[in-house]
Amino acid sequence: MNCLQSWPEPVVRVQSLSDSGIRVIPDRYIKRSSEVPSPSLRSSGGGDNIPVIDLGELYSADHAIREKALTRVSAACREWGFLQVVNHGVSHELMAAAREVWREFFHLPPEAKQAYANSPSTYEGYGSRLGVEKGAKLDWSDYFFLNYLPASLRDEKKWPSLPPSCRQKIGDYSEEVVKLAGKLMKIFSIDLGLEENRLQQAFGGEDIGCCLRVNFYPKCPQPDLALGLSPHSDPGGMTLLLPDENVSGLQVRRGDSWVTVKPVKNAFIVNIGDQLQVLTNANYKSVEHRVIVNSDQERVSLAFFYNPKGDIPIEPAKELVTEDRPALYPPMTFNEYRVFIRTRGPCGKSQVEALKSPR
Repeated sequence: MNCLQSWPEPVVRVQSLSDSGIRVIPDRYIKRSSEVPSPSLRSSGGGDNIPVIDLGELYSADHAIREKALTRVSAACREWGFLQVVNHGVSHELMAAAREVWREFFHLPPEAKQAYANSPSTYEGYGSRLGVEKGAKLDWSDYFFLNYLPASLRDEKKWPSLPPSCRQKIGDYSEEVVKLAGKLMKIFSIDLGLEENRLQQAFGGEDIGCCLRVNFYPKCPQPDLALGLSPHSDPGGMTLLLPDENVSGLQVRRGDSWVTVKPVKNAFIVNIGDQLQVLTNANYKSVEHRVIVNSDQERVSLAFFYNPKGDIPIEPAKELVTEDRPALYPPMTFNEYRVFIRTRGPCGKSQVEALKSPR
């Protein structure tokens, strides 16, 4: 674990590069031409958008409406790995306030943010890179990472004290998003033909892990050369993303192309993580995604990660293993998988594919 205790080279804040007025970005941030979208495809992605699910319909008194909504959830999780949910029960005012307080944090003076500088041992705090490979290509973004659950890992002293309402907003927001994630876990279990608490129990019941990464994507003078976040699938269970309300940037792989997600007002973007792909024996898919940047506007997004308890072996649910569809993955704890991920940084889908049992 020694390689994870410190960054391999001095950390440069991307926001400081952007604010300096540079017109040419450093080589460290320039991706291969095959990794970035061509200018003509940066904002198009065709007419596709990830499916939008009205959660209210899943609790309708009308059986036909419930079944139709569940069918849409099933298709989204199996074919896209992504969905947008509306009528989800989280206060729209709280969502907007949480997003705005983080935007204010990233506009604090550099020394105020630097007090929360992180290390790769836990990633907690204010950071500007993922992965510890020396000389690696970097993404055009800064972030703040914090633990929420289990309570034993939650340390509010590590959360920003400025703006003054930040800690309270983090707590209120996280509490509500955890409730929403629990609802979604039941919905997913029912769709898969399992007992409604089956997936939650496999994650550890109420003893789960949750963390928040707030992403800040500064303006980039050469957006056609950089990425805000390199292609990856999320290593955890499920991600609930509160996107920027004004600026698109998330792109989802769809076959051989990329679809730019068009956020629906007051929706959460939900995506399946690697742990749910393993647990569902690949009935649900964790899908590669990336973030593009632009030269005109900054972006802020809140990614809330809902994960299994770290020391529980995650493997395909026995109910989803058959003679025709044997278990695709051996058992592995999320703690073990997370060390693997954090060492390498974002690497497309190669991590979860490397887990597959030899056939």
